[in-house]
Amino acid sequence: MKIRSRAPLRLGIGGGGTDVSPYCDTFGGVVLNATIDRYAWTTLDLLEEPSNHVIFESADLGLIQDFSFSDIFEKPLTSPLLLHKVVYKYFIDNFNSGKPIALKVTTLCEVPMGSGLGASSTIVVSLIKAFDELFHNTTLDDYEIANLAVFIERELCQLKGGRQDQFAASFGGVNFIEFGKKTEALVNSLRIKRWVINELEASLLLFFTGVSRDSATIISNQSENLHKENTDAVEAMHRIKSNTYALKRALLEGDFEKFCCLINESWKNKVKTSSKVSNNRIDSILSTAFKFGAKAGKVSGAGGGGFMWFFVPPEKKHTVITELQKFEGMISECHFVENGAESWKIK
Repeated sequence: MKIRSRAPLRLGIGGGGTDVSPYCDTFGGVVLNATIDRYAWTTLDLLEEPSNHVIFESADLGLIQDFSFSDIFEKPLTSPLLLHKVVYKYFIDNFNSGKPIALKVTTLCEVPMGSGLGASSTIVVSLIKAFDELFHNTTLDDYEIANLAVFIERELCQLKGGRQDQFAASFGGVNFIEFGKKTEALVNSLRIKRWVINELEASLLLFFTGVSRDSATIISNQSENLHKENTDAVEAMHRIKSNTYALKRALLEGDFEKFCCLINESWKNKVKTSSKVSNNRIDSILSTAFKFGAKAGKVSGAGGGGFMWFFVPPEKKHTVITELQKFEGMISECHFVENGAESWKIK
């Protein structure tokens, strides 16, 4: 028997960074994001007895590790596939009385790590959803799956980052998410008019810079600025938060002129939160896109590289694509998806 799951990646629209401690703990954070037709996949293959091994594989990274039952529990939880290992151990400990199961756990992500589309966290949500299916649905709801993913990444694995990616992947759709301390989160699913979604899909361009970045480094720098009470960084984060409320309204009303102005203003403030958010290459790509017709543009995620996205009137798309191709990145379009994490059995 096989078990398969998938969870959608997200496009960050507004508020990114306000979901990261210490900002959200002190001031509360808000994020606007939408899931797109790019996925993180998990496959669980039950290995036949007398196997006493657990195999972890990341198909896109070309990594594979084979553990005996004794090794996986006795050795420290450090490995290139740490997230796979920790999710496995969590479910074995909490839903199988600590009794190991012989499995092959394979993940595949449709975008590179460090893409700015929430790949790592989406993989964790996909893993959790697959194990939830394995144990005949452990009654974890969307909130519990997202909070468990945050707990595994931030607490058990001590990986730095925010909380929006896990909630986007778990819930799916266009969401306005409010964050408080620790596990405080409220997901507001937005009912966006169909014509607004159509216009967004017609106008969006994704551009992968070819550079995967370490979001933890940028987030650490932003957090350090907040801890030091760097006035410029804190005020910039406040403006990003305020803009996110306005972005929600512009999207609900289909006011694309206002939407584009707010995206550009938010990006200018994002750059002020850390010197690592932008660089000469990103600035050059943005200025070129604007010169040839883009109305708005920003880096998705923490910044520094990964995916950028642009709002380009459809009649200008061909020209903008032609000019962006000179930067030797990967250009694509995307569609929005409503469903969050899903799982199923294959007999």
